[in-house]
Amino acid sequence: MFTAAITGSGVFTPETSISNDELVAAFNSYADTFNADNADAISAGTLDAKPHSSTDFIVAASGIERRYVMDKSGVLDPSKMHPSLPERADDAPSLMAEMGVDACNKALAQAGVDAADIDAVLCAASNHERAYPAIAVEIQQLLGAGGFAFDMNVACSSATFGIQAATDMIRSGSIRRALVVNPEICSAHLEWRDRDCHFIFGDVATAVVIERAEDAKGDHFVIKSTRCATQFSNNIRNNNGFLRRTRNGHMEDRRDMQFMQNGRKVFKEVLPMVSKHIANHMADDGIQADDLNRLWLHQANKTMNDYIGKKVLGREPETGEQPNILQDYANTSSAGSIIAFSKYSDDLDHGDTGVICSFGAGYSVGSVILERVKS
Repeated sequence: MFTAAITGSGVFTPETSISNDELVAAFNSYADTFNADNADAISAGTLDAKPHSSTDFIVAASGIERRYVMDKSGVLDPSKMHPSLPERADDAPSLMAEMGVDACNKALAQAGVDAADIDAVLCAASNHERAYPAIAVEIQQLLGAGGFAFDMNVACSSATFGIQAATDMIRSGSIRRALVVNPEICSAHLEWRDRDCHFIFGDVATAVVIERAEDAKGDHFVIKSTRCATQFSNNIRNNNGFLRRTRNGHMEDRRDMQFMQNGRKVFKEVLPMVSKHIANHMADDGIQADDLNRLWLHQANKTMNDYIGKKVLGREPETGEQPNILQDYANTSSAGSIIAFSKYSDDLDHGDTGVICSFGAGYSVGSVILERVKS
């Protein structure tokens, strides 16, 4: 039985971002046009008017201040309200693969590992832009990696489930090194015309190199243990997955084909599930709350993270203990906890303990207990 370790991480961040003020201006313009075009039905009570959004509403509801996107112009066009992502030729790199390769190269550089030495590539993400061939196999080919590759989808928990799968392969000896990559084009599954959710998501890609601890070339994080759980729920649902198009290039107008959630039920049901999951995982590993130095949570909502942090630690988290990147990146689905890990892990000392935890649709929750090793 081998010990697995995270030896490198990388984050691809799109060049363009959208502030809350920009987003609100576009949404309110769309709402005004909708209300004017449907004035008679609204007056007759057969159709609800679109209410305005506001920056104060967005910050209070989520803690989000801005988000990175692959296409800004389409999202901010009141006549479109969706990203304009041109279809690519079959022999051209897909958008997700392009994003993922960037994050992978950064993770490989940090780990000091050549792509050719990778034995497995797992593309773990919420929204894949095609069913097959696998995005992971495309990333494998673009990197020049060896071994095998496959896609997996556990919604916002995809990264931690991917880490567990790769870790188990390394522990068993079936592989020596793996890349777990999470390219998330969340802007392509978001309904930007819905006030209740139009601000939630952003685009990004993350990657981690996982290998036998004995092969680590520098500072790393030993994976002490992993744990995953699922429980079926319809309260977060997406019936289509990725940006939908008709033959003329315009989006179909079916609300159920994009991201939907019952936010109140999600809060009520997910928060205790996640808090209990982390607490039980730590207890089974003999880790007390006072032993925990860092908590890298899924970046969905600031209120949710604050609640979970307080439950796990038994007190209000101190500055830096539970880092948030939500205000800058918004919800990036599976990538969120890995962004937090990548940006807020270098300062930990030898022997420090941290937990990566992601949670979301399914319901699903995954946790990874790490120990810092300084070379």
